[in-house]
Amino acid sequence: MSEHRMTAEQVAAFCLALPGAQEDYKWGGIRVFSVAGNKMFAIQGLSGDGLAFKVADELFLGYCDRPGIRPAPYLARAKWVSLEQPYPMAREEMSDLLRRSHQLVVRRLPKRRQVGLLLD
Repeated sequence: MSEHRMTAEQVAAFCLALPGAQEDYKWGGIRVFSVAGNKMFAIQGLSGDGLAFKVADELFLGYCDRPGIRPAPYLARAKWVSLEQPYPMAREEMSDLLRRSHQLVVRRLPKRRQVGLLLD
């Protein structure tokens, strides 16, 4: 099963391939992926070697009920989840959720800033 899961570097490469995505290091070396300058959609290393990202409000509690997934420290109020390595989901689901996190953030931007960033 592990060959069907993403590594931390594969997650980073996937995030950076999304439209307008940038990476930065904040808060003492935490890797942050954002769009439109400073709108975060994924974070590596927020607590340990884990990954955190935003999920749709209506899906948040369902994901938090799954083994290996919990509310993200400091960001749970904004409906972010946290996963530790090895990530407890297959590559396809992980890439879909990262893409959705990116799009949730993009859709909250002013319309003029969404140009070229929307995927569907």
